[in-house]
Amino acid sequence: MALLCGVEEPMSLGPDDDREEKPALVPSLFPFISPTLYFSTANEKVELLPAEQRRLLKWKVSNVTPNVVKQTVARSHFKVTKKSHDWLGCWGHHMKSPCFKSLGEHQKLNHFPGTFQIGRKDRLWRNLSKMQVRFGKQEFSFFPRTFVLPQDIKLLRKAWEDSGSRQKWIIKPPASARGIGIQVIHKWSQMPRKRPLLVQKYLHKPYLISGNKFDLRIYVYVTTYDPLKIYIFSDGLVRFASCKYSSSMKTLGNKFMHLTNYSVNKKNSEYQTNSDDKACQGHKWALKALWQFLGSKGVNTTLIWEKIKDIVIKTIIASEPYVNSLLKMHLRTPSSCHELFGFDIMLDENLKPWILEVNISPSLHSNTALDVSIKGQMIRDLLNLAGFRVPQKEDVAGPCSSASSSTSSLSGGIRERTKSDLSADEKVKRAFYLTQRYADQDFLSTVLDVLTPEDVRVLAESEDELTRLGQFERVFPSPSSSRYLRFFECPRYLNVLLDQWERKYWNNRSKGISLLRTLCGKGVHLGTSDPAHMWSKCSYVSRVEPHRQELSSPSRSRVVVSHQHRSPHDDDDGGSDREGPSASSPPASPSPGSSVTSSACTSPQPGHTQSPPPPPQSASL
Repeated sequence: MALLCGVEEPMSLGPDDDREEKPALVPSLFPFISPTLYFSTANEKVELLPAEQRRLLKWKVSNVTPNVVKQTVARSHFKVTKKSHDWLGCWGHHMKSPCFKSLGEHQKLNHFPGTFQIGRKDRLWRNLSKMQVRFGKQEFSFFPRTFVLPQDIKLLRKAWEDSGSRQKWIIKPPASARGIGIQVIHKWSQMPRKRPLLVQKYLHKPYLISGNKFDLRIYVYVTTYDPLKIYIFSDGLVRFASCKYSSSMKTLGNKFMHLTNYSVNKKNSEYQTNSDDKACQGHKWALKALWQFLGSKGVNTTLIWEKIKDIVIKTIIASEPYVNSLLKMHLRTPSSCHELFGFDIMLDENLKPWILEVNISPSLHSNTALDVSIKGQMIRDLLNLAGFRVPQKEDVAGPCSSASSSTSSLSGGIRERTKSDLSADEKVKRAFYLTQRYADQDFLSTVLDVLTPEDVRVLAESEDELTRLGQFERVFPSPSSSRYLRFFECPRYLNVLLDQWERKYWNNRSKGISLLRTLCGKGVHLGTSDPAHMWSKCSYVSRVEPHRQELSSPSRSRVVVSHQHRSPHDDDDGGSDREGPSASSPPASPSPGSSVTSSACTSPQPGHTQSPPPPPQSASL
């Protein structure tokens, strides 16, 4: 296995090792929920689990697994494996979507299927452009005008002629990285022919520091796509071009001036390194150092950060219908995937952030102490957020299947429910909330009145994640993220559930946690026959009936009611839980705080044929 060169995190492993010892497992806030494995910093050590459990801690490596990941998992006593069946975690290549079928429920891979929809430059711009057409430039004005060749060649030619001779354009291969193949041009004759290209208006007036342009590498982490949970790391990298910027046409061929990629600028003899994460020096800074620098000049850095978060949320949502459709097709459980994205952002002369691209395999090479400081902490926090658990012995195939039964007691002995375990009652509740044409806040808030087993499990998992944030911040869902629900092509029940939870408990989390502790103590999240947690058996339905009829047509009301007493057998239709992009766009939101849902969301699966499900079951559950 080829090792990646780089600076390693300093750590002592000698007999006099006096690093603080941390427990190997992080307990849940809630009873009867398994603890998660703890990942430490370099100045901590992790206690050893009993040998039977330690044998289950296996990490699959590939030739792209970064050292910073290897070092972090090694501190938690994971052993490296190249086998394909008995590992818990893997940090590797992106796979073709059907390959995700091989993932076990206890395994986690660092990619979701379909994220190339924002990871490829051409797909990113296509999807953001669709969002701009649908929701307007006021909401989606954070990317430059873009053309994908050869399809858009006529449109580009007209835009080129309309822009005049002084206009600059940047051309990029649609699937390249590290600045390969990127050029800035100003003549039509300079345009390459006979190959796919992305052509964008060049951001020719960037914000400069000491005369140099720069971009920001923002680390974004998604733990799940349904419900969608987006986190942003509080630190990042600021990467400078190594030549002072000039807008002169004569300089357009100078990549050290116009490109900010580290892989390009490190080749410049004038490139200056920086190993201090607090210093504003050299051609690479920590993001926190930039905020301090700009703050000292009176810049409102909080406003910039909020705009960047807005870009991140909207861009991830643009990928959401594709990813969720593929997850339903190819994954046994959605928790088998998680993903780190590298967002590249540039600030213009007015400090407006613009998205340049999204990396689905952002570089984690650590060439300096600055890289180690930021990426080491980020990966440690990410793996804690991911929520790795010691599997139960029957989950692990091969040699590990003979492990001691004490594994079950160590991990809580709890069999986690998966989405396929949804009861008929839970499916009916989800259909009820998703088949309303217009749903106002008063109506949506009632989703918390009767919490089903899966509701409790999802809410408890969400609260547990918030205790393992490290230096990440959750930006979706959040107390202020309701406005983003209207950007989803297809409404998702769990997004509505978490949004309402945040609205109700954001300023009194202890009250919400106390409620969930009580419910988990009763084992509600594991499944229950208690009528108090069976939505269709509660008097709640009759209480909301008048309000529901105000929101939806009489015919739809009758449909929902008629399905409240279906047998479990009727609700076990394999097609009843499919989700995907809607065939038509939902109507615009009546107000920024409102959520608008569509009554039909069908799964975009070519060649897939099945009988149409009953109306409530066609909604996204």
